[in-house]
Amino acid sequence: MTHGGTAPTAGEEGGGLRTALTGLTTRGRSFLAAGVAAAICAYVLGQSDLLRVGLLLAVLPLVCATVLYRTRYRVAGSRRLSPSRVPAGSEARVHLRMDNVSRLPTGLLMLQDRVPYVLGPRPRFVLDRVEAGGRREVSYRVRSDLRGRYPLGPLQLRLTDPFGMCELTRSFSTYDTLTVIPRVEPLPPVLLTGEARGYGDGRQRSLALAGEDDVIPRGYRHGDDLRRVHWRSTARYGELMVRREEQPQRARCTVLLDTRGIAYRGAGPDSAFEWAVAGTASTLVHMLERGFSVRLLTDTGSSVPGEGAEGFAGASKESADAAGLMMDTLAVIDHSDGTGLSRAYDVLRGGNEGLLVAFFGDLDEEQASMAAKMSRRSGGALAFLLDSGAWVREPTDVPGPLDRSEERLRMLREAGWAAVRVPRGVSLAELWREADQQRTGVGCVSGAEGGS
Repeated sequence: MTHGGTAPTAGEEGGGLRTALTGLTTRGRSFLAAGVAAAICAYVLGQSDLLRVGLLLAVLPLVCATVLYRTRYRVAGSRRLSPSRVPAGSEARVHLRMDNVSRLPTGLLMLQDRVPYVLGPRPRFVLDRVEAGGRREVSYRVRSDLRGRYPLGPLQLRLTDPFGMCELTRSFSTYDTLTVIPRVEPLPPVLLTGEARGYGDGRQRSLALAGEDDVIPRGYRHGDDLRRVHWRSTARYGELMVRREEQPQRARCTVLLDTRGIAYRGAGPDSAFEWAVAGTASTLVHMLERGFSVRLLTDTGSSVPGEGAEGFAGASKESADAAGLMMDTLAVIDHSDGTGLSRAYDVLRGGNEGLLVAFFGDLDEEQASMAAKMSRRSGGALAFLLDSGAWVREPTDVPGPLDRSEERLRMLREAGWAAVRVPRGVSLAELWREADQQRTGVGCVSGAEGGS
């Protein structure tokens, strides 16, 4: 991603020489003050030599400010992010390029880019004289453990004279955005399926039918490909007939993320909520890679902007773009003000959701009952239940009773969920295998798909 622009010339901003005088550095102001003081002393004492020294000291910063103000060179700048979307905890490199598009060489340039404090210190660079038509390239690294969207820029250019008497700041108007997405953890190929209703063989049959033609032909329509002409039916019916293509129903997966603020305690990159967001991201990518039609759903009933009625299709050319859209949504997702899961349940009420994977925070009895009923709207249900109290408890604290979380797990399992509790410090891959071990005792999770 590259954005660029041309910084105003030294004489384009401001409002005259007064603006240039406000750019005097500490050195320039000191020279000016010393010159004025020397001139006053020379006048009082009648020392002409001291007066000449005072005039020299006072005139030097004024001349430097005037020359810098009237300098008419133009500088163009651009910024490139590599990459523009980076997982939390990883580094991105920002490349800056400055081009002197004027006919005059520049003086000493000081380059500064504005970055949020969470990405690191503000980068500053000193560029030597740039010849006419020349360019300089510099780069710096940014890193954040917190997901989000962070603006970079605008780029600031400080012009200075060779004596360091005056500095003028010019800003570019463009900026870029760095998107820090959740960490994605590779998941093992366990025996879970999201078979769609009406496909008794699950996703294997769906893939087997991909690209096959329906044997029932139809009449030719203007614009149909002549390679689809079915000659046997054409001879039989006496008119041009073409083969009808059928798009087989894909295996579907809905990933539900509980974002209720009351369901989580603690904050920061190691909190329970951040684990749930990262787990959701890992599940979405895992299912897309295996060809599922994937949908992201939250407790508020909202989904990813631009998502189709059946979610984003995996194993296609658009799957990378779909993953990017969902990662961008998860990069900025935050706690909701909701208190229940009823909106998500209403979205799932239509059924035919395929595999349902849910990441729940703390559940009271009412919400656990609501979550239990969600399994009836899916072809398979898998739940990860986070006890946020255990996440904020210090290692030296005495563990509290697990009766409440165990009771919620029991309710979900009796309703047909393959439910596992998420302790602090455990990877999603381990819990994914643990959920796979429950499949023989949970009727809604089958082993028809060995690679998903």
